[in-house]
Amino acid sequence: MKASQFFISTYKEAPADAEVVSHKLMMRAGLIRRVSAGIYTYMPMGLRVLHKVEAIIREEMNRAGAIELTMPMIQPAEFWQETGRFAGMGPELLRLQDRHGRDFVVQPTSEEVVTDIARSELRSYKQLPVNFYQIQTKFRDERRPRFGLMRGREFIMKDAYSFDKDVAGAQASYQTMRQAYRAIFDRFGLRYRAVAADSGAIGGDLSEEFQVIAATGEDAIIYCPDSDYAANIEKAEALAPRAPRPAPTQPLVKTPTPGKSTCEDVAQLLQVPLTSTVKSIVLATEELDAQGVVVATQLWLLLLRGDHAMNEVKVGKLPGMENGFRFASEGEIVAAFGSKPGYLGPIGVRADVKVVADREVAVMADFICGANAEDFHYTGVNWGRDLPEPALVADIRNVVAGDLSPDGKGVLAIERGIELGHVFYLGTKYSKAMNATFLDENGKPTWFEMGCYGIGVTRLPAAAIEQNHDERGIIWPDAIAPFTLVICPIGLDRSDAVRAKAMQLHDELAAKGVDVILDDRGERPGAMFADWELIGVPHRVVISERGLKEGQVEYQHRRQTEPTKVAVDQLVSYLAEQNVYGLVP
Repeated sequence: MKASQFFISTYKEAPADAEVVSHKLMMRAGLIRRVSAGIYTYMPMGLRVLHKVEAIIREEMNRAGAIELTMPMIQPAEFWQETGRFAGMGPELLRLQDRHGRDFVVQPTSEEVVTDIARSELRSYKQLPVNFYQIQTKFRDERRPRFGLMRGREFIMKDAYSFDKDVAGAQASYQTMRQAYRAIFDRFGLRYRAVAADSGAIGGDLSEEFQVIAATGEDAIIYCPDSDYAANIEKAEALAPRAPRPAPTQPLVKTPTPGKSTCEDVAQLLQVPLTSTVKSIVLATEELDAQGVVVATQLWLLLLRGDHAMNEVKVGKLPGMENGFRFASEGEIVAAFGSKPGYLGPIGVRADVKVVADREVAVMADFICGANAEDFHYTGVNWGRDLPEPALVADIRNVVAGDLSPDGKGVLAIERGIELGHVFYLGTKYSKAMNATFLDENGKPTWFEMGCYGIGVTRLPAAAIEQNHDERGIIWPDAIAPFTLVICPIGLDRSDAVRAKAMQLHDELAAKGVDVILDDRGERPGAMFADWELIGVPHRVVISERGLKEGQVEYQHRRQTEPTKVAVDQLVSYLAEQNVYGLVP
């Protein structure tokens, strides 16, 4: 490829609305251009990156036995109505009507359509297992699209769906995809972690996220440096303290705390550690009648140590919370506790309020909590002596660095990550809803056991940049760089020797399968180098008239600060040592 025959459009400055590094650099390097909020054109340079990402995904999905198809972006609402997602998914699902007034959706994912394919085409257990996948444009109407391709509205995703005859088969398909995803992410050349994830309302433990490590990541990744344990913040278990609850040493005292409504303020006022305080969170669950009218409301008092945060996913799995909860209103709180929020606690709480103590709180002694009276807190509070033992003790908090690892092999650490892939066991959620069955070995109609597996294709380059950049621009891993190597001739338009050598090297490398581009635009060296450092091509060869007279050219990897002089007649073998061959575009 010659640069004069390609389209290169770099900017010195990023647009004002670019917030994160990847967005700024992708705009400056000419990889993407904004069309509307969360909607981008993938420019030729960026499209080359996407094609390389897709090629790796295709190769590994095909190797794992998955079968590619393409499902429509515009899907009839009837399928989504069968599963209840047409009404229940919310405003992220873009709904539209055709000229005949028929309802459609723009797909954010394709469980409904692929399940319809299965019920139409897969009639016998002899046709199973099957795993269909596609690499297709999706749309989710994000309330606040931001961070460029990290959280856009239109995006490309690889989504796959497995169909099996039983749970054992579905688990085998799941494990096959787990291994395929590891092969895919290994080939991308990025630092990543596969972390256990929450399975949501479906239950079970078969759910795993693939997180690319980046300081700017939105997700917290919990891991143990001394073992293989890794989980996301929703899934990571906070173990109960090993030590038993200490015996009481302080009397119960109703202590004035005027205007101090947070654990932090109370701890500072009383000059005690924040870890000696207990925060109270009041939630509500509702019972509905057949018409959806609320007929009963249950209040819950959740108790956490003052420095801990509630984990809503864990709370949603408590008995009685499975169908959803909300935060109680101030009116409900005052009616039940006799005090406004900020001064609540478990002492003297009404019998119809369900109390849940976090595992940590259940073993605390001499703690501080609200007195259910404005401007007052109790100090020296102890279970059994001052209030009944908690009716329910559960893990309801986010883990923190230093907590014991659930596998018993050390303590936990936290780093940031960007979720790019998710493997998930669905079970019969969609096959039951859409009555998708096959005939089993006994000729009996049986629902398909399903799994789904996604990778954010357009999100991946952005994540790669968040992990790999410097003050000069992008640093691409070889496997997904728009070009593997750039030839930068100095004085191309003035030196026949430079031109001839540049052309000869370009043709020789291209013939060997190197994804090479020759910058024949005639730019000054400083501007030429700045462009390719911004774009992030990992390997660069500089050819100059002076160098050729000395029998040398210069090689420099994008991560290096200084070039290496290489004899012209040794360049091809030297590049082989730098692993530039065989990465076919």
